[in-house]
Amino acid sequence: MSDMTETKSEKTGIGRYLPLIVIALVAAVGAFTLRDYLSFDTLRDNREALIAFRDANYLLTVLVFVLTYILIVAFSLPGATVATLTGGFLFGTGLGTLFNVTAATLGAILIFLAARMGLGERLKARMDASDGMVSRIKKGIDENQWSMLFLIRLVPAVPFFVANLIPAFLAVPLYRFAISTAIGIIPGAVVYTSVGAGLGAVFARGETPDLGIIFEPHILFPILGLCLLSLLPIVIKVVTGKKDLIK
Repeated sequence: MSDMTETKSEKTGIGRYLPLIVIALVAAVGAFTLRDYLSFDTLRDNREALIAFRDANYLLTVLVFVLTYILIVAFSLPGATVATLTGGFLFGTGLGTLFNVTAATLGAILIFLAARMGLGERLKARMDASDGMVSRIKKGIDENQWSMLFLIRLVPAVPFFVANLIPAFLAVPLYRFAISTAIGIIPGAVVYTSVGAGLGAVFARGETPDLGIIFEPHILFPILGLCLLSLLPIVIKVVTGKKDLIK
């Protein structure tokens, strides 16, 4: 009886890690096999065919685009930036941003759930049971989840897949993760989608889009302002806490 229980437990453990294993394998294979296909050059060389297909099959184009973007994010495949540019190129800044944010959020949710299933609950249990510095860090994050979630989405230097995994490992509720992801990625999505919307003129000049535009002062400073705004609740808590201690 105990042998059967242990076998069942082992299978359950393997099943828990299976989604993460699949994602890791697909990401590794995709990094070598798809990087030459999911690229700016591919978009440039196939732009006329894409526009013709969109004009003849608009709803199908939207569906295929969104599903492809979801898979790129969920499996951490190369080409997320190109996909964002493509959204702007095919659908314009407004609809392109909507489709990009929707697809990126859904893909992020998939990898978030896979990470939580594989490692999140066990890591959370260990952090809850720990003492000292680890316990204090966990408590600080728990008390300021919204601020931290928005911050890691808004800071351009934080890789997207990292911002998907950290909340899963810290047992952030799914609804908080989904809302903060959808809202937090909007500024960057608008910037890159608008660049994609202007690719027609870039292609006509035979140039390459400037993807470093997000670090231009007139764009970066407002995003940093949003980062500071997301930190405001934490600052208020710290200041209020110190005042209470003084009293």
